[in-house]
Amino acid sequence: MIIYNVTINVDDSVHDEWLNWIKLHIPQVLATGKFLEAKLTKVLVEEELGGTTYSVQYRAKSRTALDEYYRDHAARLRQDGMKRFADKIVAFRTELEVVDEYAVTFN
Repeated sequence: MIIYNVTINVDDSVHDEWLNWIKLHIPQVLATGKFLEAKLTKVLVEEELGGTTYSVQYRAKSRTALDEYYRDHAARLRQDGMKRFADKIVAFRTELEVVDEYAVTFN
């Protein structure tokens, strides 16, 4: 399983607008059919840059699905956010391979 992680630092001047936008953007990414689910999380560490940092973790169906997302959808979907928020956000992407998963079960 591959997790496609996008970490974004958002300037305070566009925070609320960006948060509303990302909540609409994530379903558009999922609509590509290349991911099973997504989680939007707030990073709980203060950044020297200021602003607020978020992470969006998309769980890809497979390595092939992620590669197809890059090839067929990524540029178009990134473009809207870059046009809207340009120098008010800083983003970087990371690919993570799930090695094993564990859970606690309660009776």
